[in-house]
Amino acid sequence: MVRLKHRYLLVNILYPDPKTTNVRIATETADQNAPYSLQFRQPSSQQLNIKILLRIIRDGVAELFGDYGSGKVAGTLQIKYFSPATSTAIIRVSRDHYRLVWAALGFCTFLPKPAEEEAIRRARISIKRAQRAVKGSATSAIETGAVAGATEDDEDVSMINGIEDHDEVEDE
Repeated sequence: MVRLKHRYLLVNILYPDPKTTNVRIATETADQNAPYSLQFRQPSSQQLNIKILLRIIRDGVAELFGDYGSGKVAGTLQIKYFSPATSTAIIRVSRDHYRLVWAALGFCTFLPKPAEEEAIRRARISIKRAQRAVKGSATSAIETGAVAGATEDDEDVSMINGIEDHDEVEDE
């Protein structure tokens, strides 16, 4: 019988102040009543969910270790717990490859903002309206025979694009 062995990584997402670059400055400028461990902790955005966090980790492993790392981690990488209120996650990964995930988490410096479905839906509606308008104007132009740059007596399509046939000019 084969026993699968896993490791669990506890991840705390920290949000350091972008103005401060080192620990000493952070402790001087922060509230003196707040403990140091709370200075970088804050709730995560509600937009950050398990799917996005999992994608961040997979992309990080792929960036650092390529296809080899992605393949080794893909089968066992799971997020067992994530709380946006505490910015805490528990990640399960195989014992043999937990260091790949650990390294990818160490190099993660930002959290992407996902596109909102409302904006996507609105963009899709606008695109469909524009396509209908273009399609409607193109069919009406074709039906009337009016094509941009062409007159009613033009028979040759190449004349529309401004290409002149020198033989016809000499014949006239």
